[in-house]
Amino acid sequence: MTRPQSAGPAAIDQIPELGFYTLAGHAETPRALIDEVRRAEEIGIGAAFISERWNVKEAAVLSGAAGAVSERIAIATAATNHNTRHPVITGSYATTMHRMTGGRFTLGLGRGIKPLFDMLGIPAVTTDQLEDFAGLMRRLWRGETVVGHDGPAGRYDTLRLLDASFDEDIPLGLTAWGPKTCALGGRAFDQIVLHTFFTDETLVRCVQDVRTAAEQAGRDPDSIEIWSVLATITGEPEPEVRLKKVTARLATYLQLPGYGEGVVRANRWDPAVLRRLRDDPVVRSFGGNMIDQVATVEQLEHIATLLPAEWTGAAAYGDPEQCAEAVRRQVELGATGVIMHGATPDELEPVVGAYRKLVGAG
Repeated sequence: MTRPQSAGPAAIDQIPELGFYTLAGHAETPRALIDEVRRAEEIGIGAAFISERWNVKEAAVLSGAAGAVSERIAIATAATNHNTRHPVITGSYATTMHRMTGGRFTLGLGRGIKPLFDMLGIPAVTTDQLEDFAGLMRRLWRGETVVGHDGPAGRYDTLRLLDASFDEDIPLGLTAWGPKTCALGGRAFDQIVLHTFFTDETLVRCVQDVRTAAEQAGRDPDSIEIWSVLATITGEPEPEVRLKKVTARLATYLQLPGYGEGVVRANRWDPAVLRRLRDDPVVRSFGGNMIDQVATVEQLEHIATLLPAEWTGAAAYGDPEQCAEAVRRQVELGATGVIMHGATPDELEPVVGAYRKLVGAG
């Protein structure tokens, strides 16, 4: 992710390998992003990641707001979908963000959630489509006119951004966790964002998949950013807080058809546990509602009994120093950056301070 240096002394305080998700999970109001991004930049977090939900978390709007209220922090979508906007619209969105932020923006794409696409009548995303689309974006950003394209990403008579002088170097990101998607990231993308609740073994395996594919494609494997996503619960939170940040978040991933299987398969967990979770009457009672949006404390307490300790253990817990150690461990395992997930910048401030002391940053 491009990080131009500011002339101001505060730029020294940025720690580029630390990131956070703004509006993590369910958001009551998107305006919270404004204070979160400003605060993150103030305490030295190097990157803000934007997830997309089709309610009050539309990625382009949030990206623009993040860019407008910041000066140094890198901004990335992680992720939006290539098939919900026309390629020229997506290309224009990324170019606008790139110029507005002075090169701090990464367009991060993802496969998306099949049940949601089914609901909207949109075909599921494939690996071939993502690779084809990445190629289209790079051509458009170089000012090319693409004529007669007929590939996995679609058929288009003419694709062109309305400025032939464009020659933009905009990083492309990809959310990935399976070997095929990690390999795609290695050969065609600049930034990889992995998934929350990955075990150490899974992180190492994903890093290797990305690096190997990059080498096979003739790319410099060290040029690709690989971000782990580490749920970070610092201090001694009330039990209901931990239930919402860990149990509700993981259960929401697992309840989604296809998505849950992907997380379990990536970690090589027992799929029988996933089946028992989904067959549980309490979990089934949510229907199409996401658990992290509507579950009560009592329901989450029950769901917590269905999740093995190994499944919820892949996170940072404890005081700021313990959390900072957990973050550093992710880097030691091969991640180039760590997204501290499920916490606001105010909550992360002591962790950032502890990490700064731990690694001698700033």
